[in-house]
Amino acid sequence: MLRFAVRRLLLLVPILIGLSILVFVWVRALPGSPAEALLGERADEQDIAQIREQLGLDDPLPVQYWRFLQTVAQGDLVSIASRRPIWTEIKERFPATVELTFAAGLFALVFGVPLGFFAAKRYGGIFDNSSLVLSLIGVSIPIFFLGIILKWIFSVKLGWLPSIGRQDVYIEAEHPTNFYVLDGIITRNWEATWDAIKHLILPAIALGSIPLALISRITRASVLDVQNEDYVRTARAKGLPSREVDSRHVLRNAMLPISTVIGLQVGLLLSGAILTETVFAFPGIGTWIYESIQNRDYPVMQGGILFVAVIVVFVNLVVDISYGFLDPRIRLSGD
Repeated sequence: MLRFAVRRLLLLVPILIGLSILVFVWVRALPGSPAEALLGERADEQDIAQIREQLGLDDPLPVQYWRFLQTVAQGDLVSIASRRPIWTEIKERFPATVELTFAAGLFALVFGVPLGFFAAKRYGGIFDNSSLVLSLIGVSIPIFFLGIILKWIFSVKLGWLPSIGRQDVYIEAEHPTNFYVLDGIITRNWEATWDAIKHLILPAIALGSIPLALISRITRASVLDVQNEDYVRTARAKGLPSREVDSRHVLRNAMLPISTVIGLQVGLLLSGAILTETVFAFPGIGTWIYESIQNRDYPVMQGGILFVAVIVVFVNLVVDISYGFLDPRIRLSGD
């Protein structure tokens, strides 16, 4: 398993280099430039040319790319718009995205796995058919549209939950880690903790709706497949209680494809966070990258996307390693 992990980490280098090239080419293919975004629409050609020269945008693309790799390696990427180091921006904003992604993933898991399991146990019934319809609706509704509907119902009409931000501006709270829920627990500020949780509910539901639907469908299909295996029939024939058979034999063996889907959903959650954070004005990595696209802030776009890519690769590595623990028959190696 150690050889497998080392091999995957080594493969990370060419993956990131290839991704950096794609991102580098993509951001420069967008209409407009950082100079035009900084100076505005009424800037004259002379001012634009001067800014482009200062930013090194007139250099050949290979020269710009090599300079970009050097600054990434040294950790010296700086935002063109804010003039702040990229790493400082990431440390401030990434905790918000982690909180939102974790809440959305928890929502999808807590409701998706039981929904799929009980649908499989009641195969062909009303509950099963209803879960299929709901999961299809969940996959079909765009995240931004669902977010707007949730805001209109629970914030505008009912007034139950806040619709924007991470915390009420009137609440005084310390943030030593920038994880607002954790900070409230650490500082024993329960009002701030509950307020941070309330601000997470609607964005988490909107972001977790598609993963919930996918996890539910995969769980249903996996349980239906596993419960017809010979070892499950043997366990039932021996007179084991149904609860023990379901937990030890059915659900445990059905978790392997489910864990694969969970790993793949991390990328979906992080990409969907851009839309979700924009709709709910949630100050995380998503809104940061969205603003950088509007401002044509090349360092932020390149650095932010590469950072998210590294997180996704590492999460998928953890999921692959978890196979060996979920199913002892699997032995991961470097071969």
